[in-house]
Parts: sequence; structure tokens; C-alpha cells
Amino acid sequence: MINFIPLGAAKEIGASCFYLNISGTGIILDCGIHPQKKGIAAVPNFSLLEKEPIDYVIISHAHQDHLSALPFLIKKYPYIKILATPQTRALAELILHDSISILKKQINNDEIEIYSHEEIDLLIQSIEYRSYNEEFLIFGYKGIEEVKVTFYDAGHVLGSAGILIETPDHSLFYSGDINLSGQALLKGADLPKGKIDTLILESTYGSTDSSVVPEWDEEAVSFAAEANKILNNGGSILIPAFSLGKTQELLATTWELIERGKIPAVDIYTGGISAKISRVYDYNRYVVNINNDFEILSVPQKNLYEIENINHFFKNPSIVIASSGMMIEGTASFNLGLKWITQPKSAIFSVGYMEENTPGYKFVNAAKGSILRFDHYYKEEIVRCTIKKFRFPSHARREQLLEVVQKLDPENIILVHGDSASIDWLGSNILKENKNKKTRKVFAAEMGKEVIISP
Repeated sequence: MINFIPLGAAKEIGASCFYLNISGTGIILDCGIHPQKKGIAAVPNFSLLEKEPIDYVIISHAHQDHLSALPFLIKKYPYIKILATPQTRALAELILHDSISILKKQINNDEIEIYSHEEIDLLIQSIEYRSYNEEFLIFGYKGIEEVKVTFYDAGHVLGSAGILIETPDHSLFYSGDINLSGQALLKGADLPKGKIDTLILESTYGSTDSSVVPEWDEEAVSFAAEANKILNNGGSILIPAFSLGKTQELLATTWELIERGKIPAVDIYTGGISAKISRVYDYNRYVVNINNDFEILSVPQKNLYEIENINHFFKNPSIVIASSGMMIEGTASFNLGLKWITQPKSAIFSVGYMEENTPGYKFVNAAKGSILRFDHYYKEEIVRCTIKKFRFPSHARREQLLEVVQKLDPENIILVHGDSASIDWLGSNILKENKNKKTRKVFAAEMGKEVIISP
């Protein structure tokens, strides 16, 4: 018997965490924080596990919404075995240490005790890692049969994995965050060969028309055209980007455009944890499916955190790549953005998905001349800078998600990691394209609602 219970990321993006009971072996897939929620609401609902066997937690990749609640889980269930790819293990050490200060602001209250750096060190030592395409067996304390697991490159960020789980009677594939198209550095995802029985599929771009999600190289051409207008006019460009993945990909894209003479050679500013993450990318560039001719840390970069006066960025044209990607309040991109919008010659370039309830969504959808308001801690400002929206996708387009379904041909599909509109579009189109598959079932994951996959 296989039972599935969502503990987070059901009809939303954030706090990805899904439980599987496979004939007595308890497996948790991912364990993330919800970046827009506060207190206990930001972590997965572990209370749903109180009557369940729990043996393993498998992490698909090291983004905070898939990883950063892991220490809370380990505090509650210290005997759980942790599994990931070697690259995710290396990145998890950086991300978890970095997340402590963020979590102290986000969820530090009487309900949850924030983990310490010493606890992170111990946790990282306990992570077992397996390479892509390496089959390995797991067996739970109450399990009645061995379970075979294989990681497949998901093409999303370094170390990201789709997870194939097999028993003698059933095969299940968890896509994690998946991208079938190549980026500047990472190549597209690798999928299992042949049919599977159950697919747990992300749906981030389910409601997004693919005409606004171009190929990476095509978007780079548009990016260069707009960057030239700003830089040649003496302005500077702020790019909000996730420290893991988007920063490295944008650095590669920007530097290639500079080397090819497509945009002016200006100072590039990065900083914080992104430089350490770039080092992990460089270290692994010969062992994963990546553009190994490019070394990220060979790109001349200045540390934005060493700049004491923010007006420094406007004295000479420059490109500043700052976290966070959604400009969460208090982060570098948010603080810089408050100043950037006052600069008529400069621009903010968004480069990826923005959730509607994030500060980043407000920034990038603000019209020039409009008044930008946040809460009472911040002064109202008139938007004087240029704002441009680009899509450099690290998730699969919706047609590619349908392609995953066609290639794997599952009987059961559970849709996760997307808003209601995305799940509705994807679910209805899966059923529409497969009218002859009378036995196919499509489920929209609902928080805490059990799905019996295999009786």
C-alpha cells in the first residue's frame, strides 16, 4: 500500500513537504519553509505525521522552500535518515547556516525554537548522498519490502533531482522543481526511461502562457537591448535574484554578453552567500550536466556589501545582482530597490517568477510615476526608474509539464507546488489530452488530505 499526505505546498508555492507511506516505510519528500508566512504557519504541518512511520527524508534540492525546515523536522524526529545528491548536501550547508538569521525574524516565537549553527553542523554530517542515476535501496523500521530509489537530474539548480521510487509492484516519480530547457549553465532535465505508475508533478507555470516564458538565449537578446539603453545613458541596473541558481545563471549570461560586446563592460556587483554558492558550482562543473567551460568566479565581481554609501552605485553605470529574488522585506534587493526607484536614469530588471503577495511583485508591477507604498516603516516614493520584466525560466513551461506526463505515462498524477489556477489548467489539460486513458486519475494535492495511491 502507498499513501500520500501533503504537509505543505498544496495549491501554493512554499514549504514543500510531502509524506509517503510505502508498505510501512515512511518517506518525506522535501522539507521547506514558506517565505511569505510567519510563525508556525511557515513550516510544514508535522502534526499530520504523529501516527505515521517516519524513516527517511529525501531532499530534491537546496532552495529554502524545499530545505530550510529540515532542522525542525530533525529536532522532532532525530532518528530520520537524510538523503540528497552530493551537490545538494554541499549547498544545504551554506543555505541552512545562512537561513538562521532570516528565520529569527520570520518565525522566532514561543511556538518554535530556532536551530543553532552547531545543530546545522551536526545535521550536515548526517546527510547521506547519492549521485545521479545511482540506484540504492532503503528499508523502513516497519517496512515489509525494500524500496529502490534513483535520483535524476532535474535541470533546475545545481544538484536538483527528480526522485524515482520503486517497489516490486509500483513505481513513483517526484519531479521536484523541474526544467526541461537549458539555462546558461545547466542543461535540461533527465527523466526515467519508460512508464511509471504515479507522478507527483510541480505546476509552477501551469497558469502562465508560454508566450511570456521564452527560451533562455532569446530572452538574453531582449535583456541586452534594454540593458544598453540604461547603461549607455549612465544608469545602473538592479537585478533581484535568488542566491542559489538564478544568480549564477545571470552572471554567466551577463558576462557572455559583455565578452561578445553586446552590452558595455561595466562593474558587476554580487555578494553574500551567492559567492560561496558560485564556488560550489565551479567545483562541480565537471561532474554534473553543466557548461563546464565556464567558471563563475572568473567573472570580475565586486562585493556589494562593501559599499557603505548606496549612492556609489549611481556614480558610474553598473549591474547589481542582489538577493532575494522576490525582494522580501529586509533583504539586499528590497533595500536597494527602495533607493533604485528614485533614480530616473536607472532600472530594476526582474528575471523570474514573482508571487503576488511579495514586495517584488509590487516593485516590478509599479508604473513609472506611480506612488509605491509598503508598510508604515517605509516612506512612500514616486517611481522614477525604469522597470522591465524578463523571464529567465528555471521551471518547466506548462507544455513541458504535459510532455513529462506524456513521456512517463502515469496512471496517477498528483499536482503540487502551484497556485489553484496553475493546478486547474494543468489538471484539465492532462485530462483533455488523454481522453482515451479511462483509468488515469489526477489529484490536486490538498493540505493534510490523504491520497491512497496503491491499495
